[in-house]
Amino acid sequence: MEAKEFIAKTVTENPVVLFMKGTAQFPQCGFSGRAVQILKACGVKNLVTVNVLDDDEVRQSIKDYSNWPTIPQLYINGEFVGGSDILYEMYQSGELQKMIPQQATA
Repeated sequence: MEAKEFIAKTVTENPVVLFMKGTAQFPQCGFSGRAVQILKACGVKNLVTVNVLDDDEVRQSIKDYSNWPTIPQLYINGEFVGGSDILYEMYQSGELQKMIPQQATA
């Protein structure tokens, strides 16, 4: 499967997906770690993460897919939401909590 196919399949088949550096248990950059903390604070238990450090093709393709230059990248219900700073702002305003699908918090 090509990287773009993998990305499209992953974001459409899972309610909450975070493309990040490292894993939720062991983030390998501060921004990725912050994104995981924000999602946990929103009650997300069903978080699918993709470690872009494992695959250079996925790492580049996710930037092309979203037309966004940085990682981490959050997708909710197949839609690109943003990176760490945007997540933080949306969390602070309460907007992010409203976007989290119920199946992600079960």
